[in-house]
Amino acid sequence: MKKILVVSDTHRKLESLKRALAAEKPVDLLIHLGDIEGDEEEIRSLAGCPVEMVKGNNDFFSALPREEEIWLAGHKVFLTHGHDYGVSVGDEILRDEARARGCGIVMYGHTHRPVLDENDGGLTVLNPGSLSYPRQMDHRPSYAVILADGKNLSFALKELG
Repeated sequence: MKKILVVSDTHRKLESLKRALAAEKPVDLLIHLGDIEGDEEEIRSLAGCPVEMVKGNNDFFSALPREEEIWLAGHKVFLTHGHDYGVSVGDEILRDEARARGCGIVMYGHTHRPVLDENDGGLTVLNPGSLSYPRQMDHRPSYAVILADGKNLSFALKELG
């Protein structure tokens, strides 16, 4: 079984990322969905595993890709920060884009609010929220964990206490 940690919007504040990594170790892959603000190398060092990262709207001088398509346990996954798809007002455009790309999973950040929807006609939509500036009701730092067992994936949203 492989464990994937999914985070977003750390905004140069890595204490909560360190806590999430400690709580979930060992981690086989870290996915960061943008607004890293120059901490790419420190995040790679902290992770101690392979890292996938995409550029967020605050990653002005980053050489990271704006979006990526990767494979997880036989599932095609679309990674983006989300701001280019208007996710602040809704994720319908992003869902349509993921389907058009033939992806079964789409992951995004930007809104600082966690979302997990596994019931959209075969599309799983995941936003881990923000580890640094959470905007959901309880304002607790949040992230997501994916467990891959063969081709089976299970998703969980988690909060730091």
